[in-house]
Amino acid sequence: MGRPSLHPKTLHSATELPQVIEVSEEVKNKPHKWYYYLWDTLDKPPEERWFLFKLDAALLTFASLGYFIKYLDQTNINSAFVSGMKEDLGLYKNQLNYMQTCWTVGYVIGELPSNMLLTRIRPSRWIPLMEMTWAVLTFCLAKANSATSIYVLRFFIGLAESTFYPGMQYIIGSWYRHEELAKRSCIFHTSSAIGTMFSGYLMAAVYKMDGRHGMAGWQWLFIVDGIISLPIAIAGFWFIPDVPEIAKPWYLTEAEVQLAQKRMQLEGREERKPYTKAKFKKIFSSWHIWMLTPLYVFFNNGGVGAAPVFQQYLKASKDPKYTVSEINVYPTITNGVQVVSTLSMAWISDGLLKGARWPLIVFGGCVNIMTEVSLAIWNIPTRWKWACLSLTGVLGALSGLCMAWAHEICTRDNEERAIVIASMNELAYVLQAWLPLIVWQQVEAPEYRKGFITVSCLSFMLIVTALTIRVLHARELMQIRNGTLSDSSDADLNEAEPMAVSPADSTADVNGI
Repeated sequence: MGRPSLHPKTLHSATELPQVIEVSEEVKNKPHKWYYYLWDTLDKPPEERWFLFKLDAALLTFASLGYFIKYLDQTNINSAFVSGMKEDLGLYKNQLNYMQTCWTVGYVIGELPSNMLLTRIRPSRWIPLMEMTWAVLTFCLAKANSATSIYVLRFFIGLAESTFYPGMQYIIGSWYRHEELAKRSCIFHTSSAIGTMFSGYLMAAVYKMDGRHGMAGWQWLFIVDGIISLPIAIAGFWFIPDVPEIAKPWYLTEAEVQLAQKRMQLEGREERKPYTKAKFKKIFSSWHIWMLTPLYVFFNNGGVGAAPVFQQYLKASKDPKYTVSEINVYPTITNGVQVVSTLSMAWISDGLLKGARWPLIVFGGCVNIMTEVSLAIWNIPTRWKWACLSLTGVLGALSGLCMAWAHEICTRDNEERAIVIASMNELAYVLQAWLPLIVWQQVEAPEYRKGFITVSCLSFMLIVTALTIRVLHARELMQIRNGTLSDSSDADLNEAEPMAVSPADSTADVNGI
């Protein structure tokens, strides 16, 4: 196959589907051209390439912008706290920990019910509605005049935000194939780091508005955040494509929707089915949920994100003494490291490692252990301390890989996939709701020795869990190929019909297992 055509063809007729799919599968099974490693769609037929271009442009753009505003609104409390809110509201104990915990409690309560709801209703209605809700509540934070009022608002902001990340991961996993998934999941995830970075830059900028119209700079931060968030939330009603079996987005033709459905059938990705007692029994008796959930719990709590360590280190410095702008801007180095690491690992995983997820998860865990042990010692050279604080961003790169792996492992049951994705994120935040109160206490800032030791141990458990999942998944795929693994526990499935093995499964011994 030569260079890809610069003029992709739109798929208008369903009669063209068999030819497009046949060419796509033929190309997939041949050695890839060099440009495949730049972007996977360049190796596909023109019709499929144009379909993916439109899907990426709509879904990934909205998902990234939505996650950007989620993290902007989630982490602005840290930027506001170190930029005058602490002094203005008299927050001199562990109130910052309680504010983060209130958000986490709301987030945990909402995740699993929301993702289950997404398998029954249109995501293009539910998710934007919740985005609009948290944007309005962010405006309200600007008028909060006590720690108690912030606790209440943060709880409901967390509840509204709980719909977004697991929901969008579920949608992304419903449209993309094995060799496409990690890059999209990781591109989506990088928006969290960019949102955190932008929160610091934004606080440095709006701090100049301190005192204007009788409001402090940190109050202007919440107002500007809300102004940015609201139009992005409204755009979701038009750009979220739902899932292929019920999709009617304005930017895809009917034939392209059918192509999407066929692609998921080839991937072994199941469509939506009713929740039954047998289905719940099957989901909760499988190793999938019991191993993938701890994997994400150890990842999500294995970093220093529970406390603004870098900012507090700079604020506590006496020689040199940093300005408010520098305290907000310098820590964004960590987020820059996370962005670069996330995208690099995604391309390496999908391309050079042919779909392997676990080697990079193990690598990220090892880097994190090195940095956290160094920070636990604390009395280390200043340059190395800055390097360690920056390199903590490497661990943040693993979220998209963990989610992509979960989509692939749970590909044969749509409802299991939705529940597992939600439970991974939810249980991660259950631990995050109380762990910071013990190991990331504000009164110990910035030398959080207990916190650094704790996350080092969690990173070690992340490595052990990833290696265990690798073994279990390899064994399961072998059973599927040998026909010894039955899916008959779900009463809604036809017991006489053999389980389909996806193309990703058929080569799983080299693709990440």
